[in-house]
Amino acid sequence: MGLSIIILAAGQGTRMHSDLPKVLHPVGGRPLLAHVIQTAEALEPEATFVVYGHGGEQVRAALAGHEVAWVEQAEQLGTGHAVAQALPAIGDAGRVLVLYGDVPLIRAATLERLVQAAGDEGLGLLTAHLRHPAGYGRILRDDAGRVVRIVEEKDATADERLITEVNTGFITATAADLKRWITRLDSANVQGEYYLTDVIAMAAAEAVPVRTVAADSMAEILGVNNRAQQAELERHYQRHQAEAVMAAGVTLRDPARFDLRGTLTAGRDVTIDVNAVLEGDIELGDRVSVGPNCVLRNVRIGPDAEVLPHSVIEDAEIGAGARIGPFARIRPGTRLADDVHVGNFVEIKKSEVGEGSKVNHLSYIGDTTIGRGVNVGAGTITCNYDGANKHRTVIGDDAFIGSDTQLVAPVTVGAGATIGAGSTVTRDAPAGELTLSRAPQQTREGWKRPTKDKT
Repeated sequence: MGLSIIILAAGQGTRMHSDLPKVLHPVGGRPLLAHVIQTAEALEPEATFVVYGHGGEQVRAALAGHEVAWVEQAEQLGTGHAVAQALPAIGDAGRVLVLYGDVPLIRAATLERLVQAAGDEGLGLLTAHLRHPAGYGRILRDDAGRVVRIVEEKDATADERLITEVNTGFITATAADLKRWITRLDSANVQGEYYLTDVIAMAAAEAVPVRTVAADSMAEILGVNNRAQQAELERHYQRHQAEAVMAAGVTLRDPARFDLRGTLTAGRDVTIDVNAVLEGDIELGDRVSVGPNCVLRNVRIGPDAEVLPHSVIEDAEIGAGARIGPFARIRPGTRLADDVHVGNFVEIKKSEVGEGSKVNHLSYIGDTTIGRGVNVGAGTITCNYDGANKHRTVIGDDAFIGSDTQLVAPVTVGAGATIGAGSTVTRDAPAGELTLSRAPQQTREGWKRPTKDKT
């Protein structure tokens, strides 16, 4: 029996107090809805439908890379009404699974258990037992323990609100059954909405088996309706990420202060200190060390490299044995070869730095090719932008750039050349020679520093 998945993602999310549609708010660096779609894809359904409403075009644009069918819910009249928008595109012979675009941490394995429990003819319902069930619909069972219906909290009696088994919203049924039941829904309730949960009573009345499955963890069923819930889910997600990373052999100095907002591939004996934020695709070679308060985004770092505290590296490649920071910024398009040293308050952008070269202090290197064994002194600036266009600087192997040098691009410093400290270089500097440009030093004897008039 083929499986079709319907993801409900039409809610406005007014309690988020945001111009961004609720399902586009991030957890782990990705929209809530992106997590749910990825989980749906893992189940390999025949089709996945996303029911959208508020901010629909924005939602569709943000998730355009996924193969889903988009179904508009022009009016938000409840979960039953939302499901009804997608059902006409689903054949009667299949099975339907309903997911939620604001419940991002549901696991594919849990959903597989739910579908299997339902069998060919039954209705599967994911439930949970909570000490404090406020806010959830309650599961009502008969004396034999069979589920007979779900009552939403706002419609529940005082006794019904004492029930601790709650509805998570995740449901699976045959398409034929669901289509028949959906047409019989009404909005005679406190909310004035068409509740999907009302189909449970219809199934029980028709003697369709209602089989329940419990989620493995509370985090799986938590949704996002406000910023506090979003933050809570972020920590659940990051704790899971940290546990997976440590299980793969990475040392995290404090798992509670680690954020992975993408993918991490790590070699052996990698160490990551506190408050590191890893975004995009990260690859760390054997024995890489990442210091506290670092941000890595789409970075590949070779073995035995060290990233010292408070450094930011994005869209860059770092060679083996390199040392970065502290307080260094490596910007997109940068490639550092093996054993390169980049020190404190150095910014490098769209540049290649050759093996063993050093840029240790207070420098800006932009649109530059630096050869092997080069020493770039403190305060060096490559002046790469003329106000309209970017120009390139080339520094040959074994060159020595004195402190407080300005290299006005386009310019080439030859191999083995030395640039005297305090120079402004506007023309090519020949290989193996000393080049400098300085105003003659003067001493004015008898000169007196001005003083304030005290009258």
